[in-house]
Amino acid sequence: MKWLRAAAIGFLLIVAGASLGANFVAPAGYAHQFREEPDAEPSRQHLLGTDDLGRDRFSRVLYGTRVSLLLAPAAAFLSTLLALLIGGAAGFVGGRFERVVMAATDLFLSLPWLFLLLTVRALLPLNVSAITSVGITFALLGCLGWAGAARVICADARGMRQADFVLLARASGTTGTRLLLRQLVPNLWPIVLAQFWISIPVFILTEANLGMLGLGVTEPLPSWGSLLRELQSYPAISSQPWLFVPLIVFVVVVGSFHFLLRTEELPA
Repeated sequence: MKWLRAAAIGFLLIVAGASLGANFVAPAGYAHQFREEPDAEPSRQHLLGTDDLGRDRFSRVLYGTRVSLLLAPAAAFLSTLLALLIGGAAGFVGGRFERVVMAATDLFLSLPWLFLLLTVRALLPLNVSAITSVGITFALLGCLGWAGAARVICADARGMRQADFVLLARASGTTGTRLLLRQLVPNLWPIVLAQFWISIPVFILTEANLGMLGLGVTEPLPSWGSLLRELQSYPAISSQPWLFVPLIVFVVVVGSFHFLLRTEELPA
C-alpha cells in the first residue's frame, strides 16, 4: 500500500505543479485562438489539438485543472470552518441549543443538495464575468456543503464536553469562548482536518457537474466541467479520442484523493 500511496501523491504533485505552472508550461493562453486551425488534430504544436474555436486543448486542460485544484480546497476550507463553528458550538454547549442546531442540520441534509445548489446558482446572474463565476461557484459550494461535516464534529465535541481536560479547565476558571477555542478546538483538529480532505474531491466532482450543465465557471475560463461537456457529442469523441484526456486526468485525480483518504485508515 505504501508504494500505491506514494504513486498517488506523486501524481497529484505532478498535476498540481503542471497546472500551477501553466503560464510557463502551456503553449498558449487558455483563451488564445488559432483561427486558422480550428478542430486541429494533435501535433507537436498542439499536443491535444484545438477546439472548434481554435483554442489549444492542452493549455485549457492545464488551466482548467488549476481552477479546480486551487478553488476546491478553498471551498473545502470554508465549509469545514462553518462546520467547526456550527457543529463544535452545538456539541460543546449541548442541551436545547444542540437539539435545535442538529434539527436544522438534519433539515438541511434532507434537501437534495445538488438540486439546491443548481437552484441557487440558476437564480444568480448567468452573464457574469469568468472570474466572478469562479468566486460564486465555490462560495456556494463552501456555504452549502457544511452540514455533513457539522454532524461529525458535533458528535466529537459532545464526547469531549465531560472530558477530564475540559473539567480541569473549568475548575481553573476558564469558561465560555476561551474554553472553546483553547481546549476544544485543538482536540477537534484531527477530525476537522479529515473532513477538510474528504470535502476536496466532493467539491471537485460537484463543480464538474455544474460545469457540464453550464452553471459553473463561465467561458472563456476553462474548468473540468466545461472540458467534460465536450464529451456529450458522441460523433466528436468517436473521431477524436484525445477528448478523453481531461476525463482521464479528472478520474485519476479524484481517485488519488479517495485512495489517500482510504490508506489513512489502513494499517501500514
